[in-house]
Amino acid sequence: MAQKNAIVKNIQGITFAAHADSNHWVMMDGPADFGGSNAGTRPKELLLIALGGCTGSDVASMLHKRRAPLTAFEIRLTGNESEEHPKVFTDIHIEYIFYGDGLEPADIEHAIELSTTKYCSVSAMLKNSVKITHSYRIEPASAVPK
Repeated sequence: MAQKNAIVKNIQGITFAAHADSNHWVMMDGPADFGGSNAGTRPKELLLIALGGCTGSDVASMLHKRRAPLTAFEIRLTGNESEEHPKVFTDIHIEYIFYGDGLEPADIEHAIELSTTKYCSVSAMLKNSVKITHSYRIEPASAVPK
């Protein structure tokens, strides 16, 4: 069994710096009214980012292997929180946006399906506690945001 390690260091108040085995630092913080200095991403936001990065890596890799004419790709995630503490995500929606001319919906649907049901470890860890849904859209290559 592989082991992953992370170190989280308190900087000041609720400002933390962290790194894991890849040794890339991430700043986390909260708003000033909660004792933070608004100097970093909120920990719960990192969960959404991790989910997007995990499934995005899978989907991009699979589309590359299929030689899909992908010009650009982005993922937008929306998480709804419970009203009471602990304010956990009750549901998360993943919107995949693909830019390119000649993209095949079947290739995209297959890549998303494999990522969300087999390969994305972050999704697998969350799926028993959070309802995760997804959608996608295909835009022409000329519509890539600047």
